[in-house]
Amino acid sequence: MVNEHISALRLEMAMVRQLRAEATRSAALRAAADLFLRVGHATATLSQVSAESGVTKGALYFHFASKEELSRALVDEGRERVAAACSGLVDNRSPALESVIGITYSVLELANSDNLVRIMYRLQLEVDGPDPSRGSVFGTWQNLFELLFDRAITHGDVIDSLDSKTASLLVSEVLSGVLMVAEGTSKLASAPIRMEQVWHTILPSLVPPEKLSYFREFASRSLSSFVRDRAPIEV
Repeated sequence: MVNEHISALRLEMAMVRQLRAEATRSAALRAAADLFLRVGHATATLSQVSAESGVTKGALYFHFASKEELSRALVDEGRERVAAACSGLVDNRSPALESVIGITYSVLELANSDNLVRIMYRLQLEVDGPDPSRGSVFGTWQNLFELLFDRAITHGDVIDSLDSKTASLLVSEVLSGVLMVAEGTSKLASAPIRMEQVWHTILPSLVPPEKLSYFREFASRSLSSFVRDRAPIEV
């Protein structure tokens, strides 16, 4: 009986330690994302991350042995958040092209609302370089869009001559461009609205004429799920 009590107590203590470790790691990642965005990755130091997060240097180095390791963790966490948001918008009961449109809005809204995602986009090339084995969030988009366009072709929601690989590349590169311009001009908040304008422009080259009005209406209607205030965007 005593041994069972001791075992249960040890298990409870281990769980508490694990929760504390996860909270410490999360606090460090949040502080690092905010700091890197504010002062730049090259300028920021682990000492600054420690001071801003309230995490001791010892605890910080326990989780991240170097700034490079911390940066890698930020990229991985940002990718996971984007992947989770994208997968949550894939609904096999709805037209696949609706999922593609929703994903583009979600990606842009996340970049505006989540600093971990935003810094991930900035750090990807710096952390991974040109190594294709590391993958990238951009490649993830393209692979997912290709699968969705394959389904859209099967269901007749896009034109017969459309190639899913070409269509996925087009949407991925357009999305990357909207994200890059919005980040560079400090207008991330209006990026989903810009993406809606892009959809209205490119949809005629993707869908049959008889379905154009439906998908354009969907692009406008679904935007409200990601943007509360649809004030005119600045140019």
